[in-house]
Amino acid sequence: MALAALITWLITAVGGFVMLGTWIAKGGPKKNSHLPPAVIFGHFALAAIGLVVWIIYVFTDNHAIAWTGFGLLLPVALLGFAMLFRWLPVYRARSAAGGPGTTGQQDLAEKHFPVSVVAGHGIFAVATVVLALLAALGL
Repeated sequence: MALAALITWLITAVGGFVMLGTWIAKGGPKKNSHLPPAVIFGHFALAAIGLVVWIIYVFTDNHAIAWTGFGLLLPVALLGFAMLFRWLPVYRARSAAGGPGTTGQQDLAEKHFPVSVVAGHGIFAVATVVLALLAALGL
């Protein structure tokens, strides 16, 4: 379970990096976003720290470290859901306008997120939380 959680966590991280890179490239940190930079970077930092902790757990098999890694996932997931709910109206507006290349009143950075990456990131994130919990429980 621990190794499966690590693999899904790494896949999730790749999707996160794609979205973070898109968000930065499209001007997100310059207040061109509905997603606050503190939330974006907090989500990233906690996920990265948790990933490092989980890698340590995989090599040491110390269950206290597993619970620490899992505990770090909880605020990461909450921040992720908060960002998802702020992104959904942007996605709906983009779909109604005809796609990411259309210009509207405001060209939000998150308007350019590939939907497949958002969906994949979310699916693998949920899988990671479940697998990490199972691994921490020793199953």
